[in-house]
Amino acid sequence: MKAKMKTIEINGVEYSVNATKKLDMSKIVLIRTYSAGVHFGTLKKRNGKEVRLTNARRLWSWSGACSLSQVAVDGVDLANSKISVTVPNILLTEAIEVIGMSETAAKQMMKAKAWQK
Repeated sequence: MKAKMKTIEINGVEYSVNATKKLDMSKIVLIRTYSAGVHFGTLKKRNGKEVRLTNARRLWSWSGACSLSQVAVDGVDLANSKISVTVPNILLTEAIEVIGMSETAAKQMMKAKAWQK
């Protein structure tokens, strides 16, 4: 039996999900790079230090967590953090940390309003 697919939207980005299961957030990762900052999104490919993310956002600054490990598990204080717009895909060439995000943190941060001046 083929699973029914449905589409949901998070922060203006559509995701196809299996209608019989919850949205699989297990591929949403937080990446710390050597010189390009911190990004999070759907892990598409990893080859050594190269990581390709789709539906990716940059975490410019954050509050409410003492480390990126805690950000990946608990999320951030959205009122005092800066999260960029979503880009369709990005290739990060100097990834030094890849942390899987909890469903709670991923949903919170993916739905966050993009920072504006």
